Amino acid sequence: MSKPTVAIVGRPNVGKSTIFNRVVGERLAIVEDMPGVTRDRLYGPGEWLNYTFNVIDTGGIELGDEPLRVQMRAQAQIAMDEADVILFIVDGKDGLTHADEEVAQILYRSEKPVVLGVNKIDNFKQRENLYEFYSLGLGDPIGISGSHGIGIGDLLDSVVSHFEQEEKDEYDETTIKFSLIGRPNVGKSSLVNAILGEERVIVSDIAGTTRDAIDTPFTRDNQEYVIIDTAGIRKRGKVYEKTEKYSVLRAQKAIEGSDVVLVIINGEEGIIEQDKKIAGYAHEAGRAIVIVVNKWDAVKKDTKTMDQFKRKIREQFQYLSYAPIVFLSAKTKQKLVNLLPTIQMVAENHAMRVQTSLLNDVINDATAITPPPSDKGKRLKIYYATQVSVKPPAFVLFVNDPELMHFSYQRYLENKIRDTFGFIGTPIRLMVRRKNEQ
Repeated sequence: MSKPTVAIVGRPNVGKSTIFNRVVGERLAIVEDMPGVTRDRLYGPGEWLNYTFNVIDTGGIELGDEPLRVQMRAQAQIAMDEADVILFIVDGKDGLTHADEEVAQILYRSEKPVVLGVNKIDNFKQRENLYEFYSLGLGDPIGISGSHGIGIGDLLDSVVSHFEQEEKDEYDETTIKFSLIGRPNVGKSSLVNAILGEERVIVSDIAGTTRDAIDTPFTRDNQEYVIIDTAGIRKRGKVYEKTEKYSVLRAQKAIEGSDVVLVIINGEEGIIEQDKKIAGYAHEAGRAIVIVVNKWDAVKKDTKTMDQFKRKIREQFQYLSYAPIVFLSAKTKQKLVNLLPTIQMVAENHAMRVQTSLLNDVINDATAITPPPSDKGKRLKIYYATQVSVKPPAFVLFVNDPELMHFSYQRYLENKIRDTFGFIGTPIRLMVRRKNEQ
């Protein structure tokens, strides 16, 4: 089951990005005392009282040259569509404004829980500024100070009280869940249709024509799969088509529920920066990855074209050196037969467990061939290695002093593990701990 999503909405300069940073615990968004300045990430992880959830800072959703009021309404609309709980932030120093009332009118229609936070309540004397916000009809306003961290706990208590109890995943553990991510018009919907062998998704040459999120189970060669199509654009298409960041948001949500992520590249257009950004989210999330070059039928080719394209991918996606590359055409189904076996292979590698004795044999052989580094006469000693988790495979090395582990030697050991056990298509995590440390 995917995590709940909390959207932070409100007019510009009420402190949405400051509160976003407080909730996710990192400075992911740019903060500056000017309206409309948010330019960085609009999506991050939050955690409170054993709940984990996603947080959207709608201030980061830019809508081009639209007037500010239209942008605000569009951002609130996106929040209504995507969020399980809406966090409505107003400014306690400015007091209730007509713009606040307009946003509240939109939120009434959402039928989603709304938590009202009154920001910039920096001391007890300012709490009387809360009273006028009762007129919004959104329940008890909660006084907070994003800049000082006051009241954030009370605010999050209210937010998580609206979360439903977590349900078990409806799919069996052996089911492979995979998503298709990529910028608009790379052929995600066409590929879904080609895999399923039926027209389940609207397909058009116009970027951004998919209107429904798709979660489709199917069985092939006795293996159960679920396709999670990021597609992406829901009812009010024009709102979403104006923001590239929105497609990233939807990609992130699909990644979260997947075992394997297909990074789709348009073979006609080649690789652009947005492809690398979207693929980076799947890598950071630790998902198994297959790079799929679609529309290969439309590419003018000679005997060197495929190898040249592979080299470009490896140069541009250096952090995905473990990911296999599949060239195909969703339109003609050329080479489509290679895709599902590749997905199954990387899913198995993603869930692979290595025997502890075999793992330590590999580490011992590696250290014998290339001894660990030393610093100021003190040499790194690796006592023991063990695998601690899967999806992605994660290993802990217990050593005498973690400070002696140089990143290049850690990469060397990771490569030795890959050379021995494969792990094609999946990132692996290598952590270093002092002996006897948990």
